[in-house]
Order: sequence, then structure tokens, then C-alpha cells
Amino acid sequence: MAGKIKIGVVGGTGYTGVELLRLLVQHPDAEISLITSRQEAGTAVSAMFSSLRGRVDLEFSAPSDAALKKCDLVFFATPNGVAMQQARALYDAGIKIIDIAADFRIKDIPVWEKWYGTKHACPELVAEAVYGLPEVNREKIRGARIVANPGCYPTAVQLGFLPLVRNKLVDLKHLIADAKSGVSGAGRKAEVHTLFAEAADNFKAYGVPGHRHLPEISQGLAVMAGVDVGLIFTPHLTPMIRGIHATLYARLNGDVDLQSLYEKTYAGEPFVDVMPAGSHPDTRSVRGSNMCRIAVHRPQGGDTAVVLSVIDNLTKGAAGQAVQNMNLMFGLAETTGLEQVPLMP
Repeated sequence: MAGKIKIGVVGGTGYTGVELLRLLVQHPDAEISLITSRQEAGTAVSAMFSSLRGRVDLEFSAPSDAALKKCDLVFFATPNGVAMQQARALYDAGIKIIDIAADFRIKDIPVWEKWYGTKHACPELVAEAVYGLPEVNREKIRGARIVANPGCYPTAVQLGFLPLVRNKLVDLKHLIADAKSGVSGAGRKAEVHTLFAEAADNFKAYGVPGHRHLPEISQGLAVMAGVDVGLIFTPHLTPMIRGIHATLYARLNGDVDLQSLYEKTYAGEPFVDVMPAGSHPDTRSVRGSNMCRIAVHRPQGGDTAVVLSVIDNLTKGAAGQAVQNMNLMFGLAETTGLEQVPLMP
């Protein structure tokens, strides 16, 4: 493509926003034009995030349709419910959109309204939006004008289940996803359950009766399978900052070489690493990277597949996947700006 992609970031003050900025300033084809924040307008971005000193010289600006319409692409790194208020005007102006929140992920509007507790402000664009899981929708993403970036748990769970579900090798009515996340997944806001004294040296499940990511995961798995699936999804909060570990269970229908199946499914995928047989991937092995690492087991040679899937919730689970989608939408190599080696330790 000619020239750099002019980018607007709506809501650049959260953990997903600063992760997105970290990746974009290292991207050779990206130019950040503006970063909005109603509350922090006029404040230098580098004053809030010293990690960006010398890399981002902008101030946070008040949201303005006029300014955003000068961009080629707008990322919404905002709480749920914000993008749907602004997307229509940008879409009509020909601006491409990537929503890192949940406003356009779930195709069934009543289901979305039930789980997110509000009326959808832009239902007509939900059908237009492409679900941005590249390993599933790569070709559709290339031609998309609006992309619904997947959630963090849904990314780890869907990539882990995909080979089994797509090939109908398991009992699709009894899938189990037991997933753990670091506290950054709760966002950059003050809440009691994420206080250091509450979250450190502690471990707990939450959202067991139902979590907002459940309908998103179920929708994605149903698309893969071609039929509705039955899924139990239990998230947990862990005393770490970044990372998701999903342990997935499925009853096999028959005999299958799981290792070969996963290796063949993800051969050539730049951001999915199927580890050697017997491996146990850890969240530290993907920290700060756009990689999903997967290992598959069949304990005692029985009829249950156990899949281990790890990602960084802020990168492959949010901002990194959003940049991956941007690359596809603008005809760039998919790995551009995303080849950072994970941080160790």
C-alpha cells in the first residue's frame, strides 16, 4: 500500500489501549494520528504512560467525529457500549473500524442485549461486522470494513477447540472450558476484587452461572461445527498481571492422532504454536507476544482429549490480534509489527 495507515485510537487510557499503542509505534506501516480520551483530553500520552516517552508525542484529545474521519482506520479500545454509539458515522464516511470491545461480536442482537444489559445502538452494523479470529475468518477479514475483535477467553478457547470441533471428533454437547486469567483482564479501573491485597496470594472462580464470553464462544464453536454446541465455561482470576491459560476437555467419538491433527490444522499459522507431544505450555512463554501456544493430551490413552491453550490476554487476546486484523484489512503481511519475542522471565 502507498503511505502509512493513518490511525485513530478511541480510548487510549486502558491496558488494552496502551498495549495497542506499544505495538503500533513499532509497526512500520502505522501512523498514529490521534488518541482520544474524554477524561484525559489535553494530557500528554507519555505523561500517563512513561513507557511511551520518545515514541508518542501526542496529547489525548476529546473525541471528535471530524478528526476521526481523517483517519484510514479507527480502533475502539473502549468499554463495551462505546463503539456502537460512534461506528455508524465513521462507517458511512468510509473509515475502517476495529472494535476491540464486544459491541459487534454476537450476531443475535437479543442475546447481546441480554448479556450486556443494554439496548444495542447500532444493530444494522452487527451483520456487516466480521468476527476477527484470523485463523477462522482470514479471507473475510481481508475484505472487511468493520471487524469485531474477539475477546481474550474466546480466543484461547476457540483456538484450542477448533481442530476437534470443526472435524466433529468429539461430543459437541458436552464441551468444558476451564480458564484462568491475570487481573489485567478486568481493565484499568479501581475495583475491590483487583486490589493487590485481594487478588495477590489468592485464586478464585467467578461467573460460574454465566459469563459474557460464554455466548461469544458458543457462537464461534457452533459456526465451526455447523451445529449448536453445549459448553460449560468457568473463568478464574489468578494472582498474575497478564496471561490466560485455558484447559479444555472433550469426549472423543473415536480414535484419532491428536498430535498430528493439531499440527496439520495449524501448519503455517504464524501465531499458533502446537507444542511437542507431552508439553505443558505456560503463560510466561507468550507474555508480550501475539502467540497462542497449544498442547494436546489424551490422559491414560482414554476417550477424553485435554487441550492446553495459553495466550497473553492483552496481545493475542486483544491489541495484538487487532493489529493482526489491521494487517489483513490493509493487505500487509499478517506478521508485520507483531514478531516480538515473548518476555522471559
